[in-house]
Amino acid sequence: MSMRPTPFRGSVNRRNTGTCVLALTLLLCVPVRPALAFKIVAPADGAILTSGQAVPVAVEAGREAGLVEVRYYWYPEQTEALVEQGEDRGGKASQGSMATEKYWQKDSITGAPVVALPALTSTVDRVPPYGGALPVPSDAIGRMRLLAIADISQGRLGRKTVFDEVFITVQPAADLLSIDFETEKPLQLGRTGQSSAYGHVDSLGKIFELPVVGEFADGISRPLSSPSTGTIYTSANDQILKVLPDGLLQIVGIGKTSLTVTNRGKQATLDVRVEVNPEANEPPIAYAGAAKTVKAGTKVRLNGLQSRDPEGEALFYAWSQVRGSKVAMLDVNMAEPSFTAPYVSETRTFRFKLRVTDKKGADSVPAFVDVTVEP
Repeated sequence: MSMRPTPFRGSVNRRNTGTCVLALTLLLCVPVRPALAFKIVAPADGAILTSGQAVPVAVEAGREAGLVEVRYYWYPEQTEALVEQGEDRGGKASQGSMATEKYWQKDSITGAPVVALPALTSTVDRVPPYGGALPVPSDAIGRMRLLAIADISQGRLGRKTVFDEVFITVQPAADLLSIDFETEKPLQLGRTGQSSAYGHVDSLGKIFELPVVGEFADGISRPLSSPSTGTIYTSANDQILKVLPDGLLQIVGIGKTSLTVTNRGKQATLDVRVEVNPEANEPPIAYAGAAKTVKAGTKVRLNGLQSRDPEGEALFYAWSQVRGSKVAMLDVNMAEPSFTAPYVSETRTFRFKLRVTDKKGADSVPAFVDVTVEP
């Protein structure tokens, strides 16, 4: 009885195997687009814009579903006026309204910034969705932060917010006609023999800012106090009035001097008379602690305990926030304020500033610390 050979099927199996390998290879070669976070895609970080112009603004929702609206805010780079995440915005501007001439509100008593007005509020109905034509404040100049706050619907759980920010340089198209100090002239600082307590009066070591305003050919006055606007300060006698970084000035002696400010080829001079208590006093030194990275939802404690005064005086602490969507800080006038790290869609940086003042009224140069929050 003859045996029939079993058909050899190896070639078929190799074909099938080859097909599977090819399919798997193609699958592996297909680029997988990562899930992105909420992000400002226009204007680009580092862009140079013109004050008063309307520029296209656009965001990507990324992995965030349920966007309700996006609000855009302009801030000068180091301003402490911030919009708070999750705040009650019952009095907010209506959709699409713009704040160009006056882009922050002031406290009726202190005159300090409270909360910014949105330059643009946009929804899915806009073109592009959640974007549109964003007005650059007409009086803006220098380094600015553009902050975008997105409201995300969570159904029965209410809403959450996420943010992104980019840094922009704003330049006016008009020429600068004149520059001047916006203060009394001549400037009188302090009175001989006066007492001081925690910076309430002028004293040796006190650090302060002087408002400087420029008049431009387009009829708009713009603040020029910040060096980011191109302003340079010069003291005629740095043994009486000393120029510090970031446009800060410090009282270091007694007598008469003058301060000159220059910007875009224009200049102004201010006579200054300093008559403060001659008691020697070394200014304190602020230390805002080491940078840290935390998870969203974590309680964060800032640490200024290593701030010190050379004479060993007790210190007054003043913490503020200058980057990121605002968090609610507790104990801002203590050495160790705290806050809860907010929800973030991607790693975000929050920056905090500390100034300390001694009992005699001398101030420290600001110290900064970054807190990186991860999802």
